Amino acid sequence: MSILKFPKVLLSLMLILPWFSLPLLGKRAVKRYLPAALFISLVVRIVHFIAQRKNWWHWEEKLHLKLSGEFPLMWGPYLIGSMWILKLTYGRFVQFLLLNLFVDSLFTFVLVDFFKKRGIVSLVRLKKWGLALIFFLDSLLLYGFQYVKDKGK
Repeated sequence: MSILKFPKVLLSLMLILPWFSLPLLGKRAVKRYLPAALFISLVVRIVHFIAQRKNWWHWEEKLHLKLSGEFPLMWGPYLIGSMWILKLTYGRFVQFLLLNLFVDSLFTFVLVDFFKKRGIVSLVRLKKWGLALIFFLDSLLLYGFQYVKDKGK
């Protein structure tokens, strides 16, 4: 029996596993990029709130009664992944956009279907291109926040 058949286990792994890569980022990179990652996580939370109201997507599985299925995604791969992407590409905007396009496309066009098959999340009133557009705008906000933060020093 595959572990991938258990949605709560999958959500738990999504929340926990990215944090194991945090020491590899380095203390200096975490200190530099954590504010931007927290900012974009807050933006994602606001977008999730709007999405609930507009019925753009539906999280069918929850990690806990009071925690949406979006919680592990936002505080796991999204938060840590944002810091990794900034560390690897910040200062090279085209590379930043290309890496974000790759990662966001992987999530939008592969993982959304994977999660849907496992009863975790499904798009309702939002098409995949709309989700991709949201991710693209988020990436611009992430880069913009870091740029403004660095210019303020």
